[in-house]
Amino acid sequence: MDVVVLTKNSERVLEKCLNSIYRNIPVNRLIIVDGYSTDNTLRIVEKFKEKYGNVVLLMDNGTRGSARMKGINQTATEWFVFVDSDVVLCDKWFEKAKNLVKEDVGGVWGIEIWEGIKHPIVLKLFLKITRKIFDLRGGTHDLLVRRDAIKDINIPKDLHVFEDAFIKEWIEKKGYRLVAAYNPYCIHYRPPEAWTIEGSIRILIENLRFGTLRRLPKLCMAYAFYTVYVLYRSLFKKIKS
Repeated sequence: MDVVVLTKNSERVLEKCLNSIYRNIPVNRLIIVDGYSTDNTLRIVEKFKEKYGNVVLLMDNGTRGSARMKGINQTATEWFVFVDSDVVLCDKWFEKAKNLVKEDVGGVWGIEIWEGIKHPIVLKLFLKITRKIFDLRGGTHDLLVRRDAIKDINIPKDLHVFEDAFIKEWIEKKGYRLVAAYNPYCIHYRPPEAWTIEGSIRILIENLRFGTLRRLPKLCMAYAFYTVYVLYRSLFKKIKS
């Protein structure tokens, strides 16, 4: 099973991420597409290359679209997996994902859970919203992909946002279903700036800016929830301190 991971200054979570991949996926090759990192990312990649010997490192100075395309072009297994560099896969991730594969399934996505969400009511609401966002725009946090479903895909090189939506729609146009699952799942360690009000609003604006008109109303509601959660988390942190 080939695994594709995009990196750029990803040292914060990368080692945990790669360890979870090797624990929970039978890795044929780990394909890293790096955006010319200036932190310890490449040192971590080299460490895993020395340990396992099946790491392929590619460099890409373009967009997420061009980086994903470069990774796809390197895959050679019947199925491959996209894993984001700031997530940690749950135990037995691949075993759980492959149990959801049918003849008409082109991909299986494990839901992302933000690290730190512990309140059961907040978690329940978060999972519902996140599941709906996947229906609207897809996701590559931890996505098992049938290679035949995207073998002739051509992701626009200027697509830095919503390249996951492009992949989702391509697979569906080929007549395959995408399965969104609550188990398997991944824990998403979002960057520190995402927990600030400014960072949250910036993410909201970015996604609304590049969303299609038909998606905008639902995207607005969904990402507004994320912004409200950041406000709640920030306020709770201040009260505790």
